Amino acid sequence: QVQLVESGGGLVQPGGSLRLSCAASGSIFSFRMDWYRQAPGKEREWVAGITSGGTTTYANTVQGRFTISRDNAKNTVYLQMNSLKPEDTAVYYCKISGGPWGQGTQVTVSA
Repeated sequence: QVQLVESGGGLVQPGGSLRLSCAASGSIFSFRMDWYRQAPGKEREWVAGITSGGTTTYANTVQGRFTISRDNAKNTVYLQMNSLKPEDTAVYYCKISGGPWGQGTQVTVSA
């Protein structure tokens, strides 16, 4: 079973940017990949997805600010996050379609 490891989280000021990475232990070539996030006291919510063919979709709350991309040669999915807001603070998880979750990476947006 493919294992996923997220990285790239941290503390950033409002308006700043971060780039998250999700490295898979096996091939992601034929799989849809998604990013989710979970803020304290809230349910996990979907953020963005990318199909095996490269079609991307986004939650309304991040449309225009976040960009999901994939590098199949590196078995890695990315989430570029710009114009970050305090309400983007959460643990961010990636998921491979039909497979397991990663362990998550913390993103904190605060002055």
